[in-house]
Amino acid sequence: METTNQNKSSSGIWGAAFAVMLAISGVLGFLLFQEKTETDKQSTEISIKARDLAITHSRLDSISRELDAKIAQVQQLGGNIEELQKLKVQLEADKASLLKTKNVSIAKYTKKIKEYEAILTQKDEEIARLQEENGQLTNQNQQLTQENTTIRTDLDNTRRSYSDSVSTLRTSNQELADKVTIGSALRAENVRVLAVNKKGKTRSNDENEYKGKRVDKIKVAFTLAPNPLTKEESKDIMMRVVDPEGAVLSDTETGSGIFSFQGRDMQYTYKQSIQYSNNRPVVEMLYTRGQQYKKGKYNVELYAEGFKIGQGEFVVR
Repeated sequence: METTNQNKSSSGIWGAAFAVMLAISGVLGFLLFQEKTETDKQSTEISIKARDLAITHSRLDSISRELDAKIAQVQQLGGNIEELQKLKVQLEADKASLLKTKNVSIAKYTKKIKEYEAILTQKDEEIARLQEENGQLTNQNQQLTQENTTIRTDLDNTRRSYSDSVSTLRTSNQELADKVTIGSALRAENVRVLAVNKKGKTRSNDENEYKGKRVDKIKVAFTLAPNPLTKEESKDIMMRVVDPEGAVLSDTETGSGIFSFQGRDMQYTYKQSIQYSNNRPVVEMLYTRGQQYKKGKYNVELYAEGFKIGQGEFVVR
């Protein structure tokens, strides 16, 4: 009887324990289910937030590229880009803040994106206005360019015509000046060459022939023809004495030098300055060689003011 009661008591204890364990298992299962549900919910929220964050950053990048294009376009059209540059700085700051902030308000950035897009739309209108103004300026510039081209062509033609007239006038003036210069040239007449011996005695003859031992100096005498075009002033007359072999008698110690004739330098034997007057002045040029003359025919050439004004000759026997 006691044994039977003990068995019943033991069976009751095990039943109660099983019931308790079953209850605990139910509670734990519920708690685990609830935790999993919460975890799945958080995971879903994180995924959605990450997606929204990526979309927002992508939209900001797109606006940044469009803003760069607008800045370049407005600058090219000559508009003011200061406002766009400030907007660009603010946009880059928003992009950086989006990546750094933990608790991001997507709604806040969505509002900013709409504001940026509204400003870009306004800039499209400004760009259209600038393009129209630039088109008008381009047409005006083309018209002005065409007018300037016409004016420049007319001016060039006028200048060319004026230049041709001036050139013709200069040519005429130069021709006239050359004629006046030629007309005003001195002209030596009756050129005679006299021999002067060591005693200072002058000898002359119609043939202008002299013995060498009697020629210590030569005196070239001539008359300058009257010319109303010639200025009455001091004139330099260059004399060239050419020996029988064609050489010019020249010695710097006796007054020889160089002068220009028809664009080239020539030697002269002797130079003398005279005071010209328009009354047929007689000129005498006395040249001392300092050594005996060789036999033969000598030519005497006279030059003044770039012209050959006369010539003569003498013979040494």
